[in-house]
Amino acid sequence: MHLPAPFADWFAARGWRLRQHQADMLAAGRRGEHALLVAATGAGKTLAGFLPSLVDLAAEPSDRLHTLYVSPLKALAADVERNLLGPIADMGLGISVESRSGDTSSDKKARQRAKPPNILLTTPESLSLLLSYPDSFTMFADLKTVVIDEIHAFAPGKRGDLLSLSLSRLHAISPGLRRVGLSATIADPDQYRAWLAPGADASAVTLIEGEAGADPDISILLPEGAVPWAGHSGRWAVHQVMEVVAANRTTIIFCNTRGLAELTFQELWKVNDASLPIAIHHGSLDREARQRAEQAMAEGRLRALVATSSLDLGLDWGDVDCVIQMGAPKGSSRLLQRIGRANHRLDEPSKALIVPGNRFEYLEARAALDAVEAGERDADRFRPGALDVLAQHVMALACAAPFDTERLLAEIRGAAPYRWIDAETFDRLLGFVRDGGYALKSYDRFRRLAPDGKGGWRIAHPRLAAQHRLNAGIIVDAPTLDVRFRNGRRLGTVEEYFASTLVPGDTFAFAGLSLEVESIRDTDLIVRATTRPARIPSYVGARMALSTRLADRVRAFLADPESWARFPDDVRFWLEMQQLRSVLPRAGELLVETFPRDELHYLVAYPFEGWNAHQSLGMLITKRMDRAGLQPMGFVASDYALAVWSLRPVTHPETLFDAEILSDEFVEWVENSHLLKRAFREVAVIGGLIERQHPGKRKTGKQVTFSTDLIFDVLRKYEPDHLLIEAAWADARERLTDVARLGDLLDRAAGTMRHVTLDRISPLAIPVLVLIGRESVAAADLDDALLGELADSLAETAMYAD
Repeated sequence: MHLPAPFADWFAARGWRLRQHQADMLAAGRRGEHALLVAATGAGKTLAGFLPSLVDLAAEPSDRLHTLYVSPLKALAADVERNLLGPIADMGLGISVESRSGDTSSDKKARQRAKPPNILLTTPESLSLLLSYPDSFTMFADLKTVVIDEIHAFAPGKRGDLLSLSLSRLHAISPGLRRVGLSATIADPDQYRAWLAPGADASAVTLIEGEAGADPDISILLPEGAVPWAGHSGRWAVHQVMEVVAANRTTIIFCNTRGLAELTFQELWKVNDASLPIAIHHGSLDREARQRAEQAMAEGRLRALVATSSLDLGLDWGDVDCVIQMGAPKGSSRLLQRIGRANHRLDEPSKALIVPGNRFEYLEARAALDAVEAGERDADRFRPGALDVLAQHVMALACAAPFDTERLLAEIRGAAPYRWIDAETFDRLLGFVRDGGYALKSYDRFRRLAPDGKGGWRIAHPRLAAQHRLNAGIIVDAPTLDVRFRNGRRLGTVEEYFASTLVPGDTFAFAGLSLEVESIRDTDLIVRATTRPARIPSYVGARMALSTRLADRVRAFLADPESWARFPDDVRFWLEMQQLRSVLPRAGELLVETFPRDELHYLVAYPFEGWNAHQSLGMLITKRMDRAGLQPMGFVASDYALAVWSLRPVTHPETLFDAEILSDEFVEWVENSHLLKRAFREVAVIGGLIERQHPGKRKTGKQVTFSTDLIFDVLRKYEPDHLLIEAAWADARERLTDVARLGDLLDRAAGTMRHVTLDRISPLAIPVLVLIGRESVAAADLDDALLGELADSLAETAMYAD
């Protein structure tokens, strides 16, 4: 494939060659084919995605919107804009490029609709809003290409549902539209080809695979003493991590949660004797604070940045020469994605360190390294498109123009997640969007659609369009309070439930500072800086699930003593003592141990299905134990194990791990807990039933919760099969409880349970029993030394042979 002269000269001036996958993408573009590119980080994926558009626009200049680029992060779109403008300027091309997100000014947004750039960079939410305007039909009329970057980051979820629906609408406006997907980490490309294709026809999308890059240089950081029994922060390694930071030009330190990022930053700052410039980046920080950190990284002014998944994806900081993962990675794909932030050069190995928090996390880290070496990726599970997202999309399209029901249904069924929608389901959904449904239709406030006089539907009042645009979106944050100094300076947000635990004088860590609470005023948490020790904020939904494939690899380690030779001495001795004192679970087997301790009786199971599934299982099992008269006292869960303690012993655990628990206790638990109400709150907001904002005013989290709880109770009583109740159940099952993995676990338990009765705690149970001590005391009040003493006490009992 030959490049036009300006492009060939530009590549030559940099000593670059056109890589094969870039040439293949250019050829697919010239043939007008949809394409999915799977290529390693640093392989020039983004350039490959844009190259056909740039060449096309260079040959035939236009004053119309030619290419739409969709990314999961606003920061990624801004980064791509910077990196596109340079080559365009270097080659003297008259191609305009702009970004559009929630941070874009209203004047610029209006101008972009009237006179769009040649290439517009945006997010799924902003694209959906653009489609809600009447001028969307002219804005997108000549659109030639949509490039979806980091497609794996949102395709299987609700943001992917919204984007897929938007693609169907764009295809209806511009039938010749070409769709392009880009990713570095996809286990099953055919799933994504089907998601990307019009009508879910995977064969319509050409798969292009990039050249293999240099193998990453990944190692596991070990302590000078023993690998800890418990904990997941890796805080034991702060001195060693700081030495790594000092030895490199720039390091990104990834943490799995925002609270852990704050803790890690504080601990690093305490040992930063050389006062090296380090910063923190996560989604709860104020936008300006995040942008300052991103700018400092781009300019090479930081030696280290502590970050969460807010920076998992594609920002091109070429001078990052080391990535550190604090705690276990939870998946090989996530680990590769994070490692890819180092150096961004295909032909040079990315350097990374994993800092395991405990012994099970060491096994998980070793499993992740083996998976990366084997080229194994974590499979994504696609599920049917969500009804609340579809309701939001239908309302957006009604804001743009009246619609015909049959034509709109055909358009919607062209989106892969919604192939399943039939006429009856769509009629129910239309009824909800129209007037709220049977139980709510008598209230004017829920009336959003009216007949258009031609057999179709239109919005009932023009003000509803403005209200929709103000409230639309897929990401429903937990209710938050703004963290501010007394002078009004805003630092970011903490979640309302955490703020409700604070009183004046309490301290917590945030934005890299130790803060003392002065007062809480409406939606503001007023603070001042302090030198006193700080508590760490906790964030809802912060748990990452252990991937199934990594869990399988950890199980395989336990069942294969020959593999233990690679492990540190203390980890190997731990497993050897478990083998001597009890048993180790074989592949596909569920091990359950029961033993007495301190006048209580313990049941410890080792499913390796992740904290979410284990937490749900613990709630269900304790309910079943209570009914059986076993008097359960409590439970704790980790990613690897579940421990329940009771006043009476469990002699037949198989009766507790019965698959019927999902149709009996699970349904009762969900219906009587806050779980379903919380899920309903989210679907009600996404579906447009409850508005979070009015012009100049935003509802507090408490106001939204009160409104949704009231409607939920009405619907449960008068219309229990309401569309949003159905959507809330789907959310509760799929996302909030990891019930799919729970079901697989219970199915497996029926035929593979191995029950071992012991006279005392086993070595394998030590890490999860340490959590009982951790969770019975406020985390800030439990000193690491005390936690270590608890672990040593348990080990003294468990780690000796009879």
